[in-house]
Amino acid sequence: MSTEQVDATLQHTRDHVSQRITDSPLYTYLLSNVVVKSASSSGVICHLTLEPQHMNSKGGIHGAVSATIVDFIGGVAIAAYDQRSQTGVSTDIHVTYLSSAKTGDVIEIEGRAPKVGGSLAFTECVIRKVVEGKGKEDWPIVSKGSHTKFVRTK
Repeated sequence: MSTEQVDATLQHTRDHVSQRITDSPLYTYLLSNVVVKSASSSGVICHLTLEPQHMNSKGGIHGAVSATIVDFIGGVAIAAYDQRSQTGVSTDIHVTYLSSAKTGDVIEIEGRAPKVGGSLAFTECVIRKVVEGKGKEDWPIVSKGSHTKFVRTK
């Protein structure tokens, strides 16, 4: 992939994220401070600083927030896959919760769309807590998810 293609995919993905957040009150509430760090046809990486609205009653990231992130990043990964604007509707979503994060923590959201077909797209998501001074491989995984979307447009 050329530098121009990578730059175009990154800009398309940032525009897509901005539009989706603007279009959805839920995304506006939960994801307005998400930052797209990288995007290519092979995946996207975003960062999100956790705030009080992301927390459950015990002070950890709410499971519904993680599920919303899996849903959101699945569409973003599909948009980055081939620079499409329509990313389909959910048919299936799974989330596995492995650890937690608290207010002020930065999480990294990594999304991929390993298979985008004519009718269905399959996406994967890993949410990690960023730990300064440690390599990414040592960041704790907060949750992982998979998401299937119906993408046929005709």
